[in-house]
Amino acid sequence: RVSLPELILRLTSYFQRMFILTAFLLAFLSFVFFVCPTYPLFIFSKSYKTLFWKYHVKYIRQVNGDKYCLLRAVLFQIFSQGLPLPSWTKATDIIKLPEKLLYSQGCNWIQQYSFGSQQYTGSNTLGILRKCIEALKGQWMEISGIKDQAQRQNFCNALFTGGSMEHKFYEAIKFLMLYQVIEAYERLASIQECIPNFFSDLFRRDTSLDPLSYMMNHLNSIGDRRGLDQIDLFLLEHSLEVKIIVYRLCKINTKDFLETYTDEYQRDWHEVLLVTEDDRHYHIPVVKI
Repeated sequence: RVSLPELILRLTSYFQRMFILTAFLLAFLSFVFFVCPTYPLFIFSKSYKTLFWKYHVKYIRQVNGDKYCLLRAVLFQIFSQGLPLPSWTKATDIIKLPEKLLYSQGCNWIQQYSFGSQQYTGSNTLGILRKCIEALKGQWMEISGIKDQAQRQNFCNALFTGGSMEHKFYEAIKFLMLYQVIEAYERLASIQECIPNFFSDLFRRDTSLDPLSYMMNHLNSIGDRRGLDQIDLFLLEHSLEVKIIVYRLCKINTKDFLETYTDEYQRDWHEVLLVTEDDRHYHIPVVKI
């Protein structure tokens, strides 16, 4: 009878021979078996076989596993691909959004916005939001102007190191998501404009009946106590105009192994790939080298 440690070693050796795994994937496998040692190993074996043979994944790029990990994995790919800012930002000055929502649209409750794990409770919420959005927009415009792929990649490797600047990016993205929720809620109230179907599901929940309850019960805790849930993924890709595709390793041989969140009319958006074992920690499957 083979012991669990010996089985893990054999499995890792098998993957090395079959797929020429990089250090990224070896570390990822070690992480999986550390947090979930009793999980049936054959499920992950089949999952990785499927990733490498059917979906042509070359290796897995690890992402820092805090509560921002999904946002980090998505933004890293947007920056490294040199994708432009969402098209809706051309007609909207996103840097002025906090003031617009507060003074023009009467959303005084946005001053209760919480900045993830920082738990900010001061009176300058709008000023901090503005700085976050300025940081995101400035960095996004700078890196999207870099045409050389290798240079963009090196830029991203240096940028995504877990510093305070990163947190500004993610809080800015959260606020852009909130803005989209507010816009959809107002269009829904007018009964004159169509909105994506997922908004109806979002507003149907007892915990997100309106933008305020969505912010207080869901958005504020992202980066602190929780990451993004399934409906947040719909909202995220709608806000950033990317097509998110998630490989869910524990769902091998089911229709949920390959999860997409995009409606028909959004198929021209660029793809962002994620891989997860538990719907909490996300990493980046790299197809092209």
